[in-house]
Amino acid sequence: MSSDSPTVPDAVRVRTALLWGGLCHGAFALGGGAMALAMWFGLSRSLGPFETPWSWVANAALIAQFPLAHSLLLTPRGQRLLARLAPRPYGRDLATTTYALIASLQLLALFALWSPSGVVWWRAEGWALWLMGGLYAGAWALLGKATWDAGPELQSGFLGWWAVLRGRRPVFPDMPERGLFRHTRQPIYVAFALTLWTTPTWTPDQLALAIFWTAYCVLGPLHKEARFARIFGARFAAYRARVPYWLPTLKGRRHG
Repeated sequence: MSSDSPTVPDAVRVRTALLWGGLCHGAFALGGGAMALAMWFGLSRSLGPFETPWSWVANAALIAQFPLAHSLLLTPRGQRLLARLAPRPYGRDLATTTYALIASLQLLALFALWSPSGVVWWRAEGWALWLMGGLYAGAWALLGKATWDAGPELQSGFLGWWAVLRGRRPVFPDMPERGLFRHTRQPIYVAFALTLWTTPTWTPDQLALAIFWTAYCVLGPLHKEARFARIFGARFAAYRARVPYWLPTLKGRRHG
């Protein structure tokens, strides 16, 4: 267990872990729920107060803040920042929890504070609503499956606070190669992008979000790939040679 102090009472450690875990998972549920609900309505319903043209500025900032911070916090400098944001002396061990907490708050801010344009191009009805609703639910299910294959304890922020609660160092999951990772190296980003394009309501707001965030889903993982190359070396190089970067194959290729 990392520590800036030689002695910390167990009660303080337990309270810190439970507090940070509660904040993380509460924000995770609120952020994910806000995203799913807001996109169902094509971002036509939200609490943002701005009118045109200031709504364009505010919404652009909301779109940009998630990928920028999400990528920055994965850099060595970002990792050091995460270690300073959590309660001492557990900053490093809680870094994954802090990362998930920040990402969840970013999602919540975007979808709760969006300023709708008031324009609705198309809203599915009848059989189209059932079709689009099924596709939308399927995209979210695929995102859940990809998250599980990547290691839900890491993706949800559980890893950090649970390790602190037990008085241990976090043990990171191995490089994911199974499940959906047999078909594409970025199943989380692919599924995330699918949620953006399967909504049953289409507005200029939803289109703008879908375009910019899909671009991030394609380009953003390059930072993760560089990190995996440093950590796993030849093993990741072999995996990269047999599994496509983004567009999935229908059948995963076997090792060797």
